[in-house]
Amino acid sequence: MEIALQLIISTIAAIGLAFILADVFKIPKYPVSKAITSLGKRKNKKTNPLDIWLGDLANLIASKLRLNEYKRLQLKIDLESADMSMSPEQYVANAIVKALFIGVFAIPFLFFAPIISALVAVIAVVIYFSEYKKVGNIIKEKRRQIEAELPRLVSNIDKTLAHSRDVLGILDSYREHAGEELRRELDITVADMRSGNYEVALTRLESRVGSSMMSDVTRGLVSVIRGDKTDVYWGNLVLKFSDYQRTLLKNEANKAPKRVRKLSMALLFCFMLVYVAVIGQVLITSLGGMFG
Repeated sequence: MEIALQLIISTIAAIGLAFILADVFKIPKYPVSKAITSLGKRKNKKTNPLDIWLGDLANLIASKLRLNEYKRLQLKIDLESADMSMSPEQYVANAIVKALFIGVFAIPFLFFAPIISALVAVIAVVIYFSEYKKVGNIIKEKRRQIEAELPRLVSNIDKTLAHSRDVLGILDSYREHAGEELRRELDITVADMRSGNYEVALTRLESRVGSSMMSDVTRGLVSVIRGDKTDVYWGNLVLKFSDYQRTLLKNEANKAPKRVRKLSMALLFCFMLVYVAVIGQVLITSLGGMFG
């Protein structure tokens, strides 16, 4: 009973302290924050009140946060590459706030359950690093999707170069059939090429994607723009990317759950059983004809 009373008092005190701090630091009220957040939404997504409140707190921390210049620049590039519209300070502050939101629950448990308090603190640290690495995971997934589609792009370029060396036309026509991530990058690149230098636009594409495979593609396209003979280069690149695609498909197949493999074996067994039944019937019919 005493422990429960302490927990209730600690919770009420924490909530009261949160409201006091919100008033002291002039954090906007929920309706105001919701209206402001809704203005910046690209899609009609449901707004989470907790996310809005944590976002306001993150903005407050971000205004006081000072990052190392190199770290800030690198994080800014990553955020732009991941298409996340926030400053590096906001991103770091967001990770801190989400970790603190969980970590604050360690305080009540500290008085009567130190082990649970330590566990909550560890969870908060894990959440911080998980949130901090989120942009990296988004970039990796984006790069994976783009690289998975590059073999098809290279094959298309190789075939098109046989009758046209218009790099802008090749990319412009392909982007209509490209996947979401690659199409977004090609949209930017085509716009850059139409408004500026072709080679600079391709260099920016290579920099945004940050993939060695994309570097191979842009290097070949730059050679085409310069008028170099690239038939052998693209032929070799098609073979190289085809091998990569086969390896990718093989790895995906190896990740298949054991249950699927068991079902595959069962299906194979059924096929074999059908063949055995058919062959057996043919043999019986043949033997019947011989001895009949």
